[in-house]
Amino acid sequence: MLTISGEVAQPRKLEFADLAAIGAEHQVADVSRIVPGRKGDAVRFAGILQLVQPNSTARYLGLHSSTDNFHASIPLAAVADRALVIYRLEGQPLPAKAGGPIRFFIPDFAACHTDEIDECANVKFVDRIELTAEKGFDNRPHDGAEHEALHAKEQ
Repeated sequence: MLTISGEVAQPRKLEFADLAAIGAEHQVADVSRIVPGRKGDAVRFAGILQLVQPNSTARYLGLHSSTDNFHASIPLAAVADRALVIYRLEGQPLPAKAGGPIRFFIPDFAACHTDEIDECANVKFVDRIELTAEKGFDNRPHDGAEHEALHAKEQ
């Protein structure tokens, strides 16, 4: 289940079927067509934003994973129309080994043109998304050595 809360008019708890029911114009079958090597099906984050209706005060997007206690807070405007929420693999819910239940993914994160968005803003195991007026909790690596150490643990 994916909980979306904070600076929104309609907080929601979305399950697999809810994500699959989001309009076809927001569904992305086979994300490898956008990002070679990436697997799964996604819904564009813009489709989720339509459901929850962000308040005008929403400026940041908090991505939270209770599985590995990883948190990222990034500018909402930079990813609202770019980000994908990968939730399905081979017709089934995205398994944990692929970053499930939800993997938040920003194709070509460098094109966001902000230092606040890096490779670590592509968060796996996401179970909660929070829209906030100010930058929220963020425990991403802050330098190259921390970043390298984090990804070495994953291999």
